[in-house]
Amino acid sequence: MTTTAPAADPTAPAPAGAPGRAHWLRVAREVAEDLATDAITRDQAGKPPFDEVARLREAGLLTLLISAEHGGGGADWGTAHAVVREVAAADGAIGQLLGGHYVLSWTARFFAGPDLAERVARRSAAGQWCWGGGFAAHEPPLRLTPDSRDGYLLNGRQGTVGGARVADRLAVRAARSDTGEPLAVLVDPAHPGVTSGDDGDAFGQRLSGGGSVEFDAVPVAGDAVLGSLSADEGALPPFAGLAAATGRLVSAQLCLGIAEGVLAEAREYTRTREYTRAGDRSLLGDHPGVGLPSWQDGLARDPHVLVTYGELTVDARAASALADQAVAALDGGLARGEDLTDDECAEISVLAAAAEAAAARAVHDITTRTLDVIGPGAASSRHGFDRFWRNARTHTLYHPVAHGLREVGDYFLSGAHPPFALPA
Repeated sequence: MTTTAPAADPTAPAPAGAPGRAHWLRVAREVAEDLATDAITRDQAGKPPFDEVARLREAGLLTLLISAEHGGGGADWGTAHAVVREVAAADGAIGQLLGGHYVLSWTARFFAGPDLAERVARRSAAGQWCWGGGFAAHEPPLRLTPDSRDGYLLNGRQGTVGGARVADRLAVRAARSDTGEPLAVLVDPAHPGVTSGDDGDAFGQRLSGGGSVEFDAVPVAGDAVLGSLSADEGALPPFAGLAAATGRLVSAQLCLGIAEGVLAEAREYTRTREYTRAGDRSLLGDHPGVGLPSWQDGLARDPHVLVTYGELTVDARAASALADQAVAALDGGLARGEDLTDDECAEISVLAAAAEAAAARAVHDITTRTLDVIGPGAASSRHGFDRFWRNARTHTLYHPVAHGLREVGDYFLSGAHPPFALPA
């Protein structure tokens, strides 16, 4: 059994001289403000996000989770989650790209031994890699065939690969052709045997850089195999089971960021918008028998609008509180390392599934009902309010919460531990 304890406590304070949480949140806000200035234009253009990745790299956010000793930012997962939410509020697609990068770049920490994990971290920091890929369980795994040079050849196709068009490295799931064992492998997408497809026809998350990838006899060195992904009982320690919880909480942060982003923009619109003609009137405010404000007061005094904003604020804050609780539990589990027990892993996994479900429900409700509050003005593409709904809905199509809710219910009723799962 592979030992997968982190080399250092991920919840420990930053070492002397390393930037702290306040620094990285300030950097994330600056990046978010930059992304927000042209978010609508970039979303409508739908080009591969090379420039956006360059902004993340220049800000130091790609190496955020790598220890300062290995050349990174030295931040913990709590900080990384907050950074993802901040970026997602400005641009949900780039928030997804960054969150996926964080999860995948930790693959070696979850599934490899500490020596290999350290080597991968150092190389990633030196190259400032942007990680893409995914372990999509709904697709057949790629084929990994041992060759005569103590390595492997990778073949096959995956239709859903996060960041495929912009990543410096891809972490993917492949099955050994001789034993069938599923493995996490690291691939350089610049190899001529790797072909990325242009699948940019999604109605949302257009800038997440995802797409299909084909692998044709791509060589994989022995030390590019990051570890087993076997779901067999006892094949992996409980610590590896936190990989799925980590992915679910990044998904939750993404949903919360999108929700907070649309609420912030809708609030600004509502505060400043004055209606001068009946055609601009709020759909929610046009009810007989209700005391309505004057046209010049706009939406900001409409009682229905005030109630709706109150309800949506409660939804967002309730989901945020649950996510914060789950993040704190995850940080504690990561700090436990190889001492983490099955029971502790199960509790964290269930809490993460609950947080993701609450965030997904909140973002669906918030991105839909804010359009109703804004009224006909929301139909104008120049305001870009629709991108929040599109981004949220596209994300949750790829990250459905039904399986997580089933695990929450089974754990509540019978105490059943969730089965081993891979980060989506």
